[in-house]
This record gives sequence, structure tokens and C-alpha cells, in this order.
Amino acid sequence: MCSLEKKGNVFLLTLTGTDDHRLHPDLIDSISAALRRVRSESTSSSALITTAEGKYFSNGYDLKWAFVDIARQQLMSRKLRRLVSDLITLPMPTIAAVTGHASAAGFVFVLCHDYILMRKDRGFLYMSELDIGFPIPIWFSALVKCKIGSPAVWREVVMKAAKVTGEVGVKMGIVDSVYAGVEETLEAAIKLGEELVRRNWDGKVYAGCRKTLYVELLNKLGSDETVGDYGDDEANKTLSKL
Repeated sequence: MCSLEKKGNVFLLTLTGTDDHRLHPDLIDSISAALRRVRSESTSSSALITTAEGKYFSNGYDLKWAFVDIARQQLMSRKLRRLVSDLITLPMPTIAAVTGHASAAGFVFVLCHDYILMRKDRGFLYMSELDIGFPIPIWFSALVKCKIGSPAVWREVVMKAAKVTGEVGVKMGIVDSVYAGVEETLEAAIKLGEELVRRNWDGKVYAGCRKTLYVELLNKLGSDETVGDYGDDEANKTLSKL
């Protein structure tokens, strides 16, 4: 599912295997467990890098599994929203080293990181919902608006379902930097992580600043109207305390 390594004070979380890393509840649980380890093993100044093996960073929700019934759709949505909350409240800088395609919920997962680094020879970011005939939930929209500054880019990403390469992503203000290939992207991510660790920021203060920036997103995570998921009281109570 995923592995977790620690290089000094930099954690490297890798989605393992050569499949398309669809966000099935089992994979989400594996990532969430890794983030709990990161929280428990982190020092006062740490950083997290998330990357993936193979052609895909993540190809989004596991729709084949989810569309058996509404309960599965609701479960998958709840787990992803909790994962997003975990990332937004993580007490350290976060970096996505995107070395393959990231589509739909996979793109959302990428956007939850503070920094996005991509390889320029392959891979794209793709909000595919329009092409496959599904509306995006309000919380997806809140994330896009928090992380992408231009309404013109919102239109390209959401209303045109553009496949955004690394170099185009830099021009759009979505991607921070691009590199020749997998090794170069990971090396740059580790270098950035080490630079951020050296700033010796207080992790709780860092997370508090991030939560303030993304308060609109956090306020929307309690429900997902696209699957009729309004009744998870325990999740709502947890999110309301953020």
C-alpha cells in the first residue's frame, strides 16, 4: 500500500507498487496510519514528502469498488475527507513529489500539500469529473479556490478538465518547480524538505497558520453532498474542533 522512511527529520511516504494507486478505503487507511506515525515520531522541526511508484501518483477514487452501493461511496468520501484534514493539520511542511499522473481525487490529494514538485517529461494533473460525468463536491471546490489563485485557472482545471503537465502547472501557479525525471524530482523534494527543516519552525504554529489559510476548506469537510453524506456526526464533531 505505502511505505514510510525517515531521512534525518524528513519523512518520505511512498505509495508502493506499479498500479494506479486508486483511493480505495484500504489505501486511504494505509496512508492515514503512516501520517499517524509521522505525528508520533516527528521532532519539533520536520517535513513530509509524499510520492508514488509507477506510472501514476494516484488515479483518483476506486470507482469500480465504490459504485456497488451508496454506503461504499459515503465510506470512501468520509475517509478521504479525514485524510485531507490530517494533511492540512499536520504540524510540518508537506511536499508532493509527483512523478506520474494525478487525476480527480488523486489531484485533490496532491493539492493538499504545501509544495508541489513534478517531473516534466511525463505525468499530468487532471480534474476528470467533467469528462467522466460526475459533479465535484463543494469541498473539492473549496480546496481548488484555497490552493489556486486565478479564476481563469479554476476554469481550465474544473470547467475544461485540462490535463496539466508540470511545466504548464508552473505557469498556472499550481506547481512550484519541475525536474527532468523521477530521481531528480525526488532529490529536489528531499533538498527542499531539508531546507524547510533547517528553518526550525514550531510545528504547531506552522499547522495553525495553515489551518487559518484553509479555514474555508476545513469548514466544508464535514459533508459531501454528491453522495448524500450529511449524517456522520462523529466526523463532523472532530472536524468542528479543528
